[in-house]
Amino acid sequence: MSRPLDETHDPSRRSWVGSANGHGDFPIQNLPFGRFRRPGSGDRARVGVAIGDQVLDVAACFERGLFERQERAGASENGRGALADACGADSLNPLMALPADQRLALRKELSQLLLADRDGRPADSRAGPDLLVPMREVELLVPAEIGDYTDFYASVFHASNVGALFRPDNPLLPNYKWVPIGYHGRASSIVVSGTPVCRPSGQTRPDPNAPPRFGPSRRLDYELELGVFVGPGNALGRPIPIGDAESHMFGVCLVNDWSARDVQAWEYQPLGPFLAKNFATSVSPWVVTLEALAPFRSPLRGRSAEDPAPLPYLDDVRDRQAGAVDVVLEVSLVSATMRERGIPPVRLTRGCATDLYWTPAQLVTHHTSNGCNLRPGDLLATGTISGPDPDSLGCLLELTRGGRDPIKLPTGEERTFLADGDEVIFRGWCERSGATPLGLGDCRGVVMLRE
Repeated sequence: MSRPLDETHDPSRRSWVGSANGHGDFPIQNLPFGRFRRPGSGDRARVGVAIGDQVLDVAACFERGLFERQERAGASENGRGALADACGADSLNPLMALPADQRLALRKELSQLLLADRDGRPADSRAGPDLLVPMREVELLVPAEIGDYTDFYASVFHASNVGALFRPDNPLLPNYKWVPIGYHGRASSIVVSGTPVCRPSGQTRPDPNAPPRFGPSRRLDYELELGVFVGPGNALGRPIPIGDAESHMFGVCLVNDWSARDVQAWEYQPLGPFLAKNFATSVSPWVVTLEALAPFRSPLRGRSAEDPAPLPYLDDVRDRQAGAVDVVLEVSLVSATMRERGIPPVRLTRGCATDLYWTPAQLVTHHTSNGCNLRPGDLLATGTISGPDPDSLGCLLELTRGGRDPIKLPTGEERTFLADGDEVIFRGWCERSGATPLGLGDCRGVVMLRE
């Protein structure tokens, strides 16, 4: 069930943080969560909220008693509330574990704290700039302690395009339109946006008539994905019904599931992805909550009349009507030579999350349908998001048709796959008539050759 609209989504709402008003990513209507610390300080991480070009120190707000009403409402026998404990933690996991109504109450308190009066001053006299830290002065971290990471294959366009490269006569396997496909990824190698990505080495077999060889991947790729952070989990052996799935989701981020295609081609049969995927996965540092995304809910593009209906456990009328999030997604690239010459990044792709075949709720429900337990802070990624058009393909494998059609950069350089020094930049944003646009920030990484 999608979240309702309330006063926090009001487009006329303005903040006393001047940079937030008209900010493309982080206006007062967004309020995404992350964790931060001052670089080199050695301090423990703190929970923060992005507002314009600033970070609101949420822990400091609680330390100063600015949310006393919420503190009293959720207080335990020791006099301290779970919400205060969560906002004083060094990761978002305790906040993600809270029920949706408590998180919504916190969102309303934060929005009121950041609200401007008619003169542009804080509407709440207790608020002020001393609660803020400039974003340029903080180190942003992976938002949660991610215990488990599952990567899905939820774009039928991506699955069909990749299948056609390797199985021209049978591009889409018969199970695809019946069951959400996924695999268990590696949580330990998930890194925050801006972390350099070392080119992986692996075993490949470019010549089918020769033995395999070991060395750096020559076909390194990106994958444009949306990530969903799990909120309250479920007990082992207790599946999450499709109608309840959204109450177990906290918010979304951008995900780059870096992939070594040559390693993948050699190792993936019979058990699927392994070393081709587990060397690095980049995530954006800010988690945009489902509450903030309420104005941008949408149905998926839709199944064709020939497609089978989802099995009953994956079908819900509300999910059909608004189970998707209308997020525009964009990939840009800048090479080392482009940076040296001051040439801005070139856009490679622009797609949309509504082009997925399965909704986030369906992914959550299917994941737990056998009794698997999800935990707060677990990350579920959609898999590569591609659309039906040539400029909406979410990875180089598709864009270059397996390396057969190189992309030309403004410098005259060509790319079939990523070169050392290339920086890949993902961006995501939502916009709709009658709503304030908001963004997911960016997710970026530079490819480096391992020393």
